[in-house]
Amino acid sequence: MTDSLKRAKLVPELVVADLATSLRFWVDLIGFRIAYDRPENGFAYLDRDGAQVMLDQYNPSARHWLTGPMERPLGRGINLQIEVAAVEPVLERLDAAGWPLFMTVEDAWYRAGPIEVGQRQFLVQDPDGYLLRLGARLGERPASGRA
Repeated sequence: MTDSLKRAKLVPELVVADLATSLRFWVDLIGFRIAYDRPENGFAYLDRDGAQVMLDQYNPSARHWLTGPMERPLGRGINLQIEVAAVEPVLERLDAAGWPLFMTVEDAWYRAGPIEVGQRQFLVQDPDGYLLRLGARLGERPASGRA
């Protein structure tokens, strides 16, 4: 790991079908950078302003901690929330690449105690079906009292 990278306390490791395909999505479209990799092992550690993820190419003869068969879409039941400064540059890259969105951009407000926290967000699936929710902060406001 590079000295300039501060490792996050929680870093998901995603098993992927093809590392090169996944890197094109995660790096070129979503905007992550490769912090370090082990190409000989089909592994890359990615970072985007402190949001981090590990990609590990599936190899039937390698050690993977799998709890079931590798069937797409992978990661069912989870979405990875990634905070970005603005969603528009990512949306433009996805659109230019013809990459479909799982959910179009929206402004959403979530109650957090006495306040609501807002974010502009959208959802997209990576090449293996992992669901990413990218969001940019809109600020805070008093809670509306709605449940």
